[in-house]
Amino acid sequence: MANELMKDLKWRGLLYQQTDEEGLAKLLEEEKISLYCGVDPTADSMHIGHIVPLLTLRRFQMHGHQPILLVGGATGMIGDPSGRNEERQLQSTEQIDKNVEAIKVQMEQIFDFQSQNGAQMVNNRDWIGQMSVIEFLRDYGKLISVNYMLAKESVASRLENGISFTEFSYTLIQAIDYNHLYNNFNCRVQIGGSDQWGNITSGLEVIRKTHEEETKAFGITIPLVTKADGTKFGKTAGGAVWLDAKKTSPYEFYQFWINTADADVIKYLKIFTFISREEIEALQVTVENEPHLRKAQKVLAEEMTKLIHGEDALDDALRITKALFSGDLKALSASEMKAAFKDVPSVEMAKEPKAIIDLLVEAGISSSKRQAREDVANGAISVNGEKVTDLEYVVDEKDRLEDTFAIVRRGKKKYHMVQF
Repeated sequence: MANELMKDLKWRGLLYQQTDEEGLAKLLEEEKISLYCGVDPTADSMHIGHIVPLLTLRRFQMHGHQPILLVGGATGMIGDPSGRNEERQLQSTEQIDKNVEAIKVQMEQIFDFQSQNGAQMVNNRDWIGQMSVIEFLRDYGKLISVNYMLAKESVASRLENGISFTEFSYTLIQAIDYNHLYNNFNCRVQIGGSDQWGNITSGLEVIRKTHEEETKAFGITIPLVTKADGTKFGKTAGGAVWLDAKKTSPYEFYQFWINTADADVIKYLKIFTFISREEIEALQVTVENEPHLRKAQKVLAEEMTKLIHGEDALDDALRITKALFSGDLKALSASEMKAAFKDVPSVEMAKEPKAIIDLLVEAGISSSKRQAREDVANGAISVNGEKVTDLEYVVDEKDRLEDTFAIVRRGKKKYHMVQF
């Protein structure tokens, strides 16, 4: 089973670096282990870039191992220098606590907390927060030399522009986490993104120096996910793709995945979904032979939306998608329309009755009054899904959804949001 798991991780492209490949393979053959991944609560939601190590941890859980989910209530107050070229903005204790609670809810969507090897959630402020400065310097500061820390990529890359002692100390504090989990939870493996290699190896160094017996602790990193065209994964024109439905609606989340390029979709199915190798290979054939059907993209979008937001949210996303495809906006609620048309061209207008011809011209939907009259007469204009053919039609409060906006469509696919 252990070999089967590691083979599957390799096939999915989820193994980048391992501290001791043979030693870990042997350990996994001999026993079920605890292993951990950490997330710093620097925002009140994770985004999709955060979840690759977590989904990898979930794969271990599905093979009988126990995941420990560390939310960094302490490290989040300091700031990881990894992958950054400037200092983080420090957040208040209250904001960090709020972020921790929000992230816990998202973890519960991904992991099984109920079974025999149910996930455990821990907060490193519970042990780091109790430690005095003297204890930190005497018990841990002596274990790792400044030279060792300067050699870490996360520190070395920041030396030219400067790095505060606060962020310089981050790798040692994360090392204390691994040591604490090794001692108290029998945790044997830390999983992280490729930028966490330096922090993971610091943890192994602290464990080695604080234990007389031979230590059995390991580290694994996951490759950085990129697009085939070399651009950054997980970003849209509107910014990051968040797991919080208030920041990225389930419909937008679904659309992000369904718009995946053919060149990327099989790679993403391997990395992000739990569907089998056989299913993925069958979908690869459809990408090659009938790409216009976008079967692989549909499976990816459905699996991811269901995983993060649940079945009901997926049903809503599919319903909105269908309504937009058919042009039947009347099937949508005002809030669903707002979510669906968040990124269409938008214009602001005063809350006063306005003739449809004037509105089309002022909103830039039709190029001139003559063109606007032609569009209305030809049945090319609809307001909130209702076709408008009356040249004298007046847009007023009856057309304002939530009294704040209306969706105007010209032709089959050109949508505009008019905000009042």
